[in-house]
Amino acid sequence: MIDNAYILDNGGFTAKVGLSSAEPRVIPNSVMKAKSERRRPFVADQVEECRDASGLFYILPFQKGYLVNWDIQKTIWDHIFGKDCCPVNFNETPLIVTEPYFNFPSVQEAMTEIFFEEYECQSLLRINAGDLSNYHYSSDNPNTLACMVVDVGYSFSHVTPYIKGKKRREGIKRIDVGGKALTNHLKDIISYRQLHVMDETYVINQLKEDSCFVSLDFMADMEIARKRGPENTIARDYVLPDFTSIRRGFLRTLEETSKSTEGEQTLRMNNERFAVPEILFHPSDLGVQQMGIAEAIVSSINSCPVETQPHLFANIVVTGGCALFPNFQKRLLQDVRKLAPDEYDVRVTLPENPLTYAWEGGALLSKHPEFYSFVVTKEEYEEEGLHICYERFDI
Repeated sequence: MIDNAYILDNGGFTAKVGLSSAEPRVIPNSVMKAKSERRRPFVADQVEECRDASGLFYILPFQKGYLVNWDIQKTIWDHIFGKDCCPVNFNETPLIVTEPYFNFPSVQEAMTEIFFEEYECQSLLRINAGDLSNYHYSSDNPNTLACMVVDVGYSFSHVTPYIKGKKRREGIKRIDVGGKALTNHLKDIISYRQLHVMDETYVINQLKEDSCFVSLDFMADMEIARKRGPENTIARDYVLPDFTSIRRGFLRTLEETSKSTEGEQTLRMNNERFAVPEILFHPSDLGVQQMGIAEAIVSSINSCPVETQPHLFANIVVTGGCALFPNFQKRLLQDVRKLAPDEYDVRVTLPENPLTYAWEGGALLSKHPEFYSFVVTKEEYEEEGLHICYERFDI
């Protein structure tokens, strides 16, 4: 058993990172440039030092869920592993790093080479974030035979069945909708109805996090949103940040706005609050001709052996940033329940922090007595090359 491992859950929008003995840090996995400070790029968490984050320009290492911009990713990793962020000595500490399902072999190879040859890792485990979430769930529920991991991420949403700890590849479903699509759609709506915000990804992303929720009855909420005055209990004003006195925007009721005399800039949020997250359940609203999350779960479970299906319906766990929307868990349970056979129990678990759930699974995995049989050491890599990585890592 090892004392410590360094876990890097390398997501498309945020990296969850840190030593297994400490709490993880959630850091933007991007380089940003601000209009106000053109000369200086802000790498990862340096964005907190940016005085005016309006019109932030993002340079992301991930495109459509896969790592494509290696120069940017390397810059971010150099910063993350450096003394100002989450320092690590790879000579002594094994590294667990996550990558997407069905990652391209060229990306896997480049990743392995960078960690062994440039960062001089002594031992490395490349693994899917869903595998770590499944391990975490199985550790918390030791008698569980199967688990359905629903990861609602930045570029994609994935639905993956795990049976006796192994992912069932033919059951993996990917929906091309995630947090990025929701933010972009919200930018479109606000720019069309109120204020041009197409360059304000940073602010609108925060607006989405602060004001959106999942509707439990879409048509009824639409009726409320059509009403005027106090009968409309959904409409809110979002006070935009000015980056002097207000660093992050906030929601307030229309009544509070009417009493306010300060010259704040506000956006009126009405049916957008629940219509934007609705895309996760009906991607066709955005022109993506795919199943919603609930249908994808049922379709995935139906592709698994009949004897495992009741266990999968009873052990659905949701992870990823979009799982943080209020009512997400209730709505998913409601929708899956409607589609599932009556004789099966349906349970949907929302972890305390769905964002760091996979990272925490990595911390638990590093304490596994046979942890070193999962990793590839630098010695093995030098002797056998990439071949041993393909054998040992089940991506």
